[in-house]
Amino acid sequence: QVQLVESGGGLVQAGGSLRLSCAASGIIFSINAMGWYRQAPGKQREPVCTISSGGYTNCADPGKGRFTISRDNAKNTVYLQMNSLKPEDTAVYYCNADIQIRSYYGTRNYWGQGTQVTVSL
Repeated sequence: QVQLVESGGGLVQAGGSLRLSCAASGIIFSINAMGWYRQAPGKQREPVCTISSGGYTNCADPGKGRFTISRDNAKNTVYLQMNSLKPEDTAVYYCNADIQIRSYYGTRNYWGQGTQVTVSL
């Protein structure tokens, strides 16, 4: 059984910073792409940033220049550093990962339970 557990969300004032973490645990052979998504009330879930197993990163326009994604493969953990936060960044942030649990299995996509980020004026 694989689990993704996020942490680091909370309430912050506009202009502040937060660092989200997501640790994958369970039976894991390898982790391919990892990423962060967010969903604001009344809106669809949208991608924030993704990172490949080799470290290639990509962030969607709302976070470019403000958000940085990174990963620690030894810890099966992905991070999202968010700076210069704005009220419109308020959302539930979800971790996502493509995980292979055995060398002879294909990859499967997993989601974390989400962590709330609230940015106040």
